[in-house]
Amino acid sequence: MEKLLKIEEICDLLQVSRSTVYEWTHMEKIPHYKLPKGIRFRMSEISLWVKKMKRREKYRYVNLDN
Repeated sequence: MEKLLKIEEICDLLQVSRSTVYEWTHMEKIPHYKLPKGIRFRMSEISLWVKKMKRREKYRYVNLDN
């Protein structure tokens, strides 16, 4: 069974505050589990979530012939 991460570990991993993570969980923006001893996260689900959050770079056409 995959280890479940505590909120402090997610905050450190994502470099965000506890309030941000709590807001994300309340809005159901981040995958999480509500357990009797608090909110927990699976590393594999967080990794996928972060990959999905990646924004694509916008490339601008530049004419190099001039």
